[in-house]
Amino acid sequence: MEDNRNEQRRQWFEKHPDLQPNWSMKRRKAGHDYRSRCIYMITLVVEDRKPVLGELCAHDDKHPQAWVHPSELGRRILDCWREIRDHYPQIRLMAVQLMPDHMHGVMFVKEPMPQHLGRVINGFKYGCNQVSREMLGYPLWEEGYHDRILYGKGQLVTMVRYLHDNPQRLWIKRHRPEFFRVQQEVSIGDRVVSIAGNRFLLDYPIKIAVKCSRSLSEDDIRKEVNRYMSQAARGAVLVSPCISPGEKAVMRTAFDAGMKTIVLLENGFSSMWKPGGIQFDACAQGRLLLVAPWSHHNDRRVITREQCNQLNDLAASIAAMES
Repeated sequence: MEDNRNEQRRQWFEKHPDLQPNWSMKRRKAGHDYRSRCIYMITLVVEDRKPVLGELCAHDDKHPQAWVHPSELGRRILDCWREIRDHYPQIRLMAVQLMPDHMHGVMFVKEPMPQHLGRVINGFKYGCNQVSREMLGYPLWEEGYHDRILYGKGQLVTMVRYLHDNPQRLWIKRHRPEFFRVQQEVSIGDRVVSIAGNRFLLDYPIKIAVKCSRSLSEDDIRKEVNRYMSQAARGAVLVSPCISPGEKAVMRTAFDAGMKTIVLLENGFSSMWKPGGIQFDACAQGRLLLVAPWSHHNDRRVITREQCNQLNDLAASIAAMES
């Protein structure tokens, strides 16, 4: 039976023409040759986000972080992933991460291919759907796929780390959802704002508004950084819109040192907002709160003096709040 499935997949790879640019594609880089030598991260999502590929498990003695235990279907999907290299010798599979309702994979196209990357991915999806129909009675993946081209310095290492950390991130989201949810219409003094992160930072007994003049010299900025860091080390939560160079330096230093911070934003939260990268880690650790007094906008804007004053006034109001 397995040989028959492999033969079906092989015939499909041989007979199907290259994908048209708009067929089964969700996000493609304009002008990029998807037959060329390149590294890609591929993401595929299960139809209706059904968690059929595996189960999220907590960390234990063998696993220092949360991990995903593949279901029988998940194991078969990983087999299909590994079979890609049998059909396409130009491809090196570099990493894969199965999640309950989606998967990520990193592949390196070592040399130019005669076919579009879309043909490779749709061949893989075809094999997976055959397995899914056999086991579940219906196809597995939703239409299309996402790709991300990795050509910047350090991108590959960062993305592979992201893949491996995905189960831990999901575990944190499930167990601390309040740290990742935008909360609307929160009252701070006479202002109504939106917030995301650890709202309990507002209740800390010591909160200090960071305000630095734009005219400070580099030496003055270093002194301000040391002064505010000394207060943060004693338990103060630093609050700032991070407008002037000095404020940015103070808050960046505090953030990098793992201190608790409240950051005020000129731009609000979009409907699809979620923290990424180091912001995710800070939210998960409960040491970051983002506050937005205005709604989200997509256009690029220069902050006005009036907005600067309003943000600084809001920072002062937050610092004066009693627990």
